[in-house]
Amino acid sequence: MAIFFQNEPLPQFQNAVITIGTFDGVHLGHQQILQHVVDRAKAVNGESVVITFEPHPRRLLFPDKPLKLLTSLSVKLDLLQQSGIKHVVIVPFTRDFSELTAKEYIEEFLVNKFKPHSIVIGYDHHFGHDRSGNIDLLKTLQQQNHYRLEEIPVHLIQEASVSSTKIRMALMLGKIEEANEMLGRKFSLKGIVIKGDQRGRILGFPTANIKLVQEDLLVPSNGVYVVHAVWKGNHLKGMMNIGYNPTFFIEKKQNIEVHLFDFNNEIYGEELEVQLISFLREEQKFPSLDELKMQLKEDEKKSRIILEK
Repeated sequence: MAIFFQNEPLPQFQNAVITIGTFDGVHLGHQQILQHVVDRAKAVNGESVVITFEPHPRRLLFPDKPLKLLTSLSVKLDLLQQSGIKHVVIVPFTRDFSELTAKEYIEEFLVNKFKPHSIVIGYDHHFGHDRSGNIDLLKTLQQQNHYRLEEIPVHLIQEASVSSTKIRMALMLGKIEEANEMLGRKFSLKGIVIKGDQRGRILGFPTANIKLVQEDLLVPSNGVYVVHAVWKGNHLKGMMNIGYNPTFFIEKKQNIEVHLFDFNNEIYGEELEVQLISFLREEQKFPSLDELKMQLKEDEKKSRIILEK
């Protein structure tokens, strides 16, 4: 898959079949839409092209209503490649870009830069300044601009829209299996291992503290989770705590701490991907360190049982 930034010169795509969207999560609903684009490109002997935006448009348009993302840009690109898409164009979403009129968006952006054979879009897609453009305008302008408009079936659009909302809600409620089913894979957090206070070593449960690759990524609800982890291609098992360590003192900053079973390597400064399997329990404050240790031993026992299934 070829990746282009829109502020760089783009190649002349052959019979480009394009679709536009943020595709956050690239979940099962998105995957059906992407398959639709791939199939259409094959049918016209063309190239499939996804146009996406960085940063997410809501960060610019609705800064007071921040949206926590399901995937970083790098993970999204990996997932788009797995879907069979041939080209991804990343468009910097700027104030100037957001102020293009709907007609300018179609003619100066989509048509002039991509010369599409087909535009695959949903009935509820809006674009241009104040989101004034829609599928009706695309239909009106298609003949004079020499592209074919193909509307994504309503049920695929609804599935994609509903899935994104439901996945976020499921993750915040600790319903990991439900979220993973909608994603079509395990929800994961990826970041760099940093030094923490090393309290886990005192308890006999050393942890890798994770700093996420992007600050605007969604972090599930506080609590203890059963996890798989990937480090340098190695697949590991463990458990993870998200929260504020209330047994010691309530910290201001939310921490992501992973205890890896049967693993003693020093991995500070290295990347770790943590895949969530199941939610074990809510974070809680214990009366003593001994009671916390007992609970951690029980957490490990339950986690190992779940991971053997």
